[in-house]
Amino acid sequence: MSSKTLYRPTCIPEVIHLPASKSISNRALIISALAQRNTYSSLENDCRLENISDCDDSRVVVRALAQCKGRVVEDKEPLVVDIMAAGTAMRFLTAYFSVSEGTYILTGTERMRHRPISILVDALRSMGANIKYECEEGFPPLRIQGGILRGGEVSVSGQVSSQYVSALMMIAPVMRDGLTLRLEGDIVSRPYIDMTMSLMRAFGADVEWADERTIRVFPKPYRPTSYGVESDWSAASYWYELVALAGGEMFMPRLYRDSVQGDSRVREFFESLGVKTEFTAGGAKIYKERGRCGRNEQEPLVLNLVEQPDLAQTLVCTCAFMGKAFYFTGLQSLKIKETDRIKALRTELHKLGYNIEEKDDSVLFWNPMKDIARKDFEETVAIDTYDDHRMAMSFAFACVPFGKITINNPEVVSKSYPTFWAEFPQNEK
Repeated sequence: MSSKTLYRPTCIPEVIHLPASKSISNRALIISALAQRNTYSSLENDCRLENISDCDDSRVVVRALAQCKGRVVEDKEPLVVDIMAAGTAMRFLTAYFSVSEGTYILTGTERMRHRPISILVDALRSMGANIKYECEEGFPPLRIQGGILRGGEVSVSGQVSSQYVSALMMIAPVMRDGLTLRLEGDIVSRPYIDMTMSLMRAFGADVEWADERTIRVFPKPYRPTSYGVESDWSAASYWYELVALAGGEMFMPRLYRDSVQGDSRVREFFESLGVKTEFTAGGAKIYKERGRCGRNEQEPLVLNLVEQPDLAQTLVCTCAFMGKAFYFTGLQSLKIKETDRIKALRTELHKLGYNIEEKDDSVLFWNPMKDIARKDFEETVAIDTYDDHRMAMSFAFACVPFGKITINNPEVVSKSYPTFWAEFPQNEK
């Protein structure tokens, strides 16, 4: 197993070049592919995408769409598409292949074959999709016979993953009757649904919130459109962590105040930890306020992260490393991510002497007055990453309070942020 030992930096970078948003990129790729099916889409430049993410998750979508474009519909053998560990790709491509002529087998890693997908499959089947489970009921791999779906009305749970909702929304404009989508229960990650809606409208779709729990998409084809992808706010969160822990300031291009990304709220969350954000025409400058350490054990940082679950690991680690009490709710979706992130966070922080508490599979909290982190390690602690990119990046800056840290399997960052280690302010001991 590979590993990387990181030492406390003596200075931080002045400029960080973030990756493009993979959430926006993956949606734009699917929508653009659907737009190019229209008979009036004759020029590739009509649908040019700029600044598409180069991360693993987006690469597998690009590759899958290229495979589809190059195949002959009459082929009798199914097209096998391996999306590896990309959960977004699994969900989005399940829907995309359902409205694409031909037969497809969609598969992934061992972990992916144990991530549930029945909510999405059941919804697609109710609208006429031909999808079968190749192995275990309710889990990939899937055999999909694509074609025209009738659409209509369907209800899905809004409590598990907004990606199911986004997957259905994106293919709705090419359904015969459009789609009326009713969301049941609590709605997690609503900003990602709004992001999907924004991109759909940018490509000419007619989509709206009919009410608080109902989305209506009319059967109006997408139009070819050029689109530029902004930088990734969730990737920016790791640099907010560094500034919170080490001070200083840095500039990150292509981060905008009016971003469609729900994770742009990271700037608000880190204000409580002493980090300020200023916007210019070209991006965002972040810096640690003088006289602010963000530490106040008497007043925990209380956040409901149901709409920003991808920020949970960064915020938990930052608060722990700063000695800041916290109480985070809305984390129910963390158990079905790349790993069980709640369990992984607690396990790895325990190695550093932090005993993070859990409640109801959706709450993490910590009181530093009851817990003293170990500062006198004889050897560098090795953090396991569980094939989870966010574990690697969230724990990387433990090197600030502890002097050094080892990250096992550091290459997992390629899933969302391939250049993270190149940007990292490494200093030799």
